[in-house]
Amino acid sequence: MTSSLRNPVFITGATGFIGSHIARKYLADGHSVSVLHRPQSGFGMLADVAEQIAWYEGDVLDIPSLESAIQVGRDPGSLDVIHAAAIVSFVPKDRDQMDLINVEGTANVVNVCLKAGVRKLGYVSSVAAIGRPVAKGGNADEPVRIDESQKWEESPNNSAYAKSKYRAELEVWRGVAEGLNAVMVNPSIVVGAGDWNRSSLRLIKYVYDERPFYPAGLVNYVDVLDVTDALVRLMESDVTAERFILNGGTIPYRSLLEQIAVVLKKRPPTMRIPPALARLLWPAEALRAWLMNKAPLITRETARSASSLYAYNGHKIEQLLDFQYRPLSDTLKRVANAFKDRPDGL
Repeated sequence: MTSSLRNPVFITGATGFIGSHIARKYLADGHSVSVLHRPQSGFGMLADVAEQIAWYEGDVLDIPSLESAIQVGRDPGSLDVIHAAAIVSFVPKDRDQMDLINVEGTANVVNVCLKAGVRKLGYVSSVAAIGRPVAKGGNADEPVRIDESQKWEESPNNSAYAKSKYRAELEVWRGVAEGLNAVMVNPSIVVGAGDWNRSSLRLIKYVYDERPFYPAGLVNYVDVLDVTDALVRLMESDVTAERFILNGGTIPYRSLLEQIAVVLKKRPPTMRIPPALARLLWPAEALRAWLMNKAPLITRETARSASSLYAYNGHKIEQLLDFQYRPLSDTLKRVANAFKDRPDGL
């Protein structure tokens, strides 16, 4: 493990998409990095830098493993903790597991950080945790605009994943009330190089396969490198007890998919799926997935989300830290080059 005079950093979820980029950023900046990982997960997206990292076997549901990883071999008072471990799923059968990992796991991380007296906790949340309120009056074709002041409202537009991340945030706020120095980031759909068969990166594979359909709604996006840079800068700042929406822009799904098609040199989708049709498609897809014992490509929640009109305001961090988001064109060029090099994933 590389020695450094900078604050050591401990990361959960480091083998995943966002967590691995965070780990690489801290390594590049000269921090000593340790991570919590389950033996079955391997080194994930950090295989090429695994020797530069201290690996602690454990799980966010296993409190002794968390305590050992945070306290062994370091002064907890100088330690920064990044909690990025989570399950993202819109499949009904995963709801209980999401509650365990996303909510109970976050509570465990918060409790261990409080007990150890760490310097600061950075929590990777989601715009989903802010909630999607039902539009009240006005023009139905105008997007509902959301910033950090939005209060959670129970709504049929909130997915089970959103509810789990909201409840996880409550655990972080509880920790803040008990004296924990913490900051949260709420990324929108995160775009970057990773496993093209998982999460939001399936959009890249979808366009590469020249699928014909596009949803009717808006997509909010942010570069994974912007998420990483923003979180690290917030951790190094005096900012505490705040959360920040990270959103580089809001455009129609059709526009995003067309721009991806251009950089991949593929035919873009041309057939719009109206919301009414999307509501009809997901039950058939659920049946197909059940019969084939596979995860469904469309669920009730993803069909509703892809047809929705929400626009997230990511300007707060720009104003506070003079932060600038990367242009979407630059992001997609980088992603396209990575995809061409390794179309089966990283």
